[in-house]
Amino acid sequence: MDVQGLTLLTTEQLKKLLKYLHDGSLETPLTAHSIACVGFQFRQAELMNTLRGLDEAGIRAVLVSVLAERIKAERDAS
Repeated sequence: MDVQGLTLLTTEQLKKLLKYLHDGSLETPLTAHSIACVGFQFRQAELMNTLRGLDEAGIRAVLVSVLAERIKAERDAS
């Protein structure tokens, strides 16, 4: 089973999505339109597969968790 989740998005892209969520640019619940409005239509499949149906708090929790894991892994690798 090939599960990619948000692994194809860079850390910077995830940070940008979180910023858009915080400032209200990324409307929830996610739709193809709300994703395109913030310029992430190229990652629509990954975002919808992972975050579909979540409210703003749920999306925020997922993004913060993924970013925390990545930042820790990057620190541990250096």
